[in-house]
Amino acid sequence: MMRPQRSGALLVMLPPFAWIALFLFLPYCLLFCYSFWTVSEFQQILHHPTLANYAHLFTNPLYLTVILRTLRIALSVVVLSLAIGYPLAFFLAFHSGRHRALLYQAVIIPLWVSYLVRAYAWKVIFGNEGVLNTLLMWSHGTSHPLSFLLYSPFAVIVTLTHIYVPFVVLPVVASLEKIPRELIESSNDLGARPWQTFLRVILPLSLPGVVSGATFALLLSFGDFLAPLLLGGPASVMIANIVANLFGADYNWPLGAAVAVVILNIVVAILSVTQRLERRWRTA
Repeated sequence: MMRPQRSGALLVMLPPFAWIALFLFLPYCLLFCYSFWTVSEFQQILHHPTLANYAHLFTNPLYLTVILRTLRIALSVVVLSLAIGYPLAFFLAFHSGRHRALLYQAVIIPLWVSYLVRAYAWKVIFGNEGVLNTLLMWSHGTSHPLSFLLYSPFAVIVTLTHIYVPFVVLPVVASLEKIPRELIESSNDLGARPWQTFLRVILPLSLPGVVSGATFALLLSFGDFLAPLLLGGPASVMIANIVANLFGADYNWPLGAAVAVVILNIVVAILSVTQRLERRWRTA
């Protein structure tokens, strides 16, 4: 009886494993192989193994500068997303009442709208003749358009925060809803003030959701290239834009593959750290 069950389980697991191997593992292997090849002066890829791409990547300060800038922007998005998302998640979990389903939909509906539409909306808002500058000049808040609003890291951070806040809110809400209400009532019965209950009961128990949401915001922002392309300037170029240019206009696939491999390793390192933190706080 066990063998037919095992055979059935293997048959069920085979399609997803084949899908992962074909569309995830194989492309990663090809990317890794490309990172050791070079491009000739005639724009031909030479299949001669070399570490020249990695040597160029780690000796050229441009790439380190862009990676650090990308991390700085991504961390800024995480901080702002948590500052906006956690209070919203707290309200949804504890104070939304009979309007909870409607407010859930309000959080989820922006995910149905195209990324490009939302990015262009911020471009319209932040433009020199956009909604915000027009309102500021009309109210005499400024005598000229504020140039830092568009084509700047500020615009990129605001846009990415707006786009990825729902990815922070949803896991935090799920974590808050799992907190036994008896613990909160016991804390109140023992004389704890609301802020003490929050700091000692609610916040520690919601940390796994906070870590999950922060990981989503960090990794999605770290790999984003459309927001810097549409709303960022030279000071807002992120590492994904470098990869896109290397694979596109520059036609230097080997160097682009080497940069992508380094990015992949950074992402895996971040995931390993956040998984350990989440596992520790879940079992605490």
